Amino acid sequence: MHNIRFSPDEIATLRAHGVVLFADRVIFDAQPPMPAQQIAAVQALCAGPIPEALVALWQETAGGRLDYDLALPMNGNIESVSWSEIFWDGSDGYRDLQGWIEHEQELAQDAAVDGGAPWSGKLTHLPFGGFEYLDRVYAVVEPGEAYGRVIAWKQGLPPAWTHALHEDTLSAVAPDLHGAFAALHLDEDPLAPTSDYFSGQTLLQYLDDRHQDHGLDLDLMDKLVTFYCRAVVDWRTPLADGTLRHHPALARAALHHAIATDDAPLVVELAASGVRFDGPQQGSALATDVALGQSAFAATAALVRAGAPVAADALRNVDGQIAPELTSALLANGAEPSVAAIVKCVACGAPASAHLIADACTETGIDVPPAFVAERDAMLAELETTLVKVRDGSLGHYLGPEGLAERIEHLQTFRL
Repeated sequence: MHNIRFSPDEIATLRAHGVVLFADRVIFDAQPPMPAQQIAAVQALCAGPIPEALVALWQETAGGRLDYDLALPMNGNIESVSWSEIFWDGSDGYRDLQGWIEHEQELAQDAAVDGGAPWSGKLTHLPFGGFEYLDRVYAVVEPGEAYGRVIAWKQGLPPAWTHALHEDTLSAVAPDLHGAFAALHLDEDPLAPTSDYFSGQTLLQYLDDRHQDHGLDLDLMDKLVTFYCRAVVDWRTPLADGTLRHHPALARAALHHAIATDDAPLVVELAASGVRFDGPQQGSALATDVALGQSAFAATAALVRAGAPVAADALRNVDGQIAPELTSALLANGAEPSVAAIVKCVACGAPASAHLIADACTETGIDVPPAFVAERDAMLAELETTLVKVRDGSLGHYLGPEGLAERIEHLQTFRL
């Protein structure tokens, strides 16, 4: 599996179907190579030479799409960076290379004006990939120690986005482009997904379309998928040999799998192997936050028993029928009771947990009944508005109309 080779004829066939292999990764919807004069035009805008690896990429394809996972430390968070596009001139919307270059030129000029210094007119960071306007990937083209480094930028989101970055942030991906491509990986096997949405889904659909509608040979397609799946991270081997605790990124992938599959025995095994559960697992969210948000209640309970930290606002992450025993364990290990958590449990169909939290709120001096009515009515109004939009087709929602209606009924019929 680790020595898959493609013949020149196979490479040419894949190229005809919009697939290019570069640095051991798969680019699809790949554009023709970038003409030399176009590369030269971009070079003329840069403060130093374009890194050789990026030139080599453009000589293979002017741009295309990627379908991998990438997680980076950013401002104390573990952030997923969407590097799903390699920009190219003439593409639609946010993937236009020249458009992003012009955007960077404007920013650099404005920064120079604000700093009272003249601008050289040359880019020090060349944008060449990312996702829409939210995530961008740059190559450092300024001579110096950082030259050739690949940098990711992520846009901060409003405070309402719990556990997300709330300010724009930069993070190094790798010292060079080949290292950046090596950092692209798959947390889960796309052929055995643990959720409805997963990395690899878009590529597999693309290849299926090429097979069904454009004649891509099935054997070649399967060979390419096998090649692609080499990027699946292997946390099972270091778990088996007792070294997983020394590989934080692999340990996070293992814990991600345990939560996604609600696998309490795996959590126990990870804890026994020395894997630590403190620190962020996704954004700023702790492992217990992520597990609660995914209604992985068996995994959550195992995490709490293993000593995983519980955030004060953990109960706000509840999104399913949490059992009172787990609610009690969370309250006993750091979760703070709140009226918002009462309402959330009610909406999710967990009345016993709601009553437990209400009792805990009363013990802290909160006058629960009027606060509950106000919070409940606010959630009811929001859910009812959303339901109308979902039913008329103007809005999508993960709960669907039935799930929204069920939560509304729970809120309307609950009594303290």
